[in-house]
Amino acid sequence: MTQKSRRVRKAVLPAAGLGTRFLPATKAQPKEMLPVVDKPLIQYVVEECLASGIENIIIVTGRGKNAIEDHFDNAPELERFLENKGKTDQVEMVRSISNMVHFSYTRQKEPLGLGHAVLTARELVGDEPFAVLLGDVIIRGPCPATRQIAEVYEETGIGTIAVEPVPAERTHLYGVIDAQPAEPSRWGQRLLRVRNLVEKPQPGKAPSNLAVTGRYVLPPEVFDCLERTSPGSGGEIQLTDALRLMAREHGLCALAYEGKSYDAGDKLGFLKATVEIALENSEFGEDFRAYLRGLKL
Repeated sequence: MTQKSRRVRKAVLPAAGLGTRFLPATKAQPKEMLPVVDKPLIQYVVEECLASGIENIIIVTGRGKNAIEDHFDNAPELERFLENKGKTDQVEMVRSISNMVHFSYTRQKEPLGLGHAVLTARELVGDEPFAVLLGDVIIRGPCPATRQIAEVYEETGIGTIAVEPVPAERTHLYGVIDAQPAEPSRWGQRLLRVRNLVEKPQPGKAPSNLAVTGRYVLPPEVFDCLERTSPGSGGEIQLTDALRLMAREHGLCALAYEGKSYDAGDKLGFLKATVEIALENSEFGEDFRAYLRGLKL
């Protein structure tokens, strides 16, 4: 691969899941549109793409997900209403959402797993590397996690996933890597070569405490691995299984990224993200902090 062909310009955002963990709130609206303070979940992920140099975002949707497309589309009626009210700041905010980046959409007609969702984007991705970001994971830090792993890929040409340490008693909630130190690099001990991935190992059986965090930068060869991945339970094609195959055939790196993640696909994680992001808000963060301190729990 040439250095030019390693540039990561595209991202795939799987957003076709049913969001059953948030019922009844997700009965008639996509989980990805649930608001964290004042923005829907998926907008945080799109903003991370933008800050990571991504130029094209491919969102994999499904039945009942039209609100996602509407959110990132133009809203002329709303803009006119706000202009007539003299709310110029809000007009610019609304326009900036639809002008963030180039969006494409493809449908996953059946919920056949994360791997299948990524595979449906194959034609739009083409023969180039791409990022995958899970829409219910918010990662905050001085440098976007996607940019961090994209830099590894762009320098090495090897697919790279973001990982973070988790308590041993929580490994059963994640995909966990079996890895060894990578060759010396500017990332030091944070960069690893993946030998294997284990999906949701029971406590005491995990090969490490490093969990996959919902950010991936992958070469186009992963699509061939997905094509050869047999469906697992429920007939789903798992991305973890394809990554295991890719690690054997093409190599796979893992980077212990710098930042903090929130699993907003979990109710408790969603609440933590809401509270902590609200505390950082320049408009009302201090008032909210004072309110929390005054609670008699």
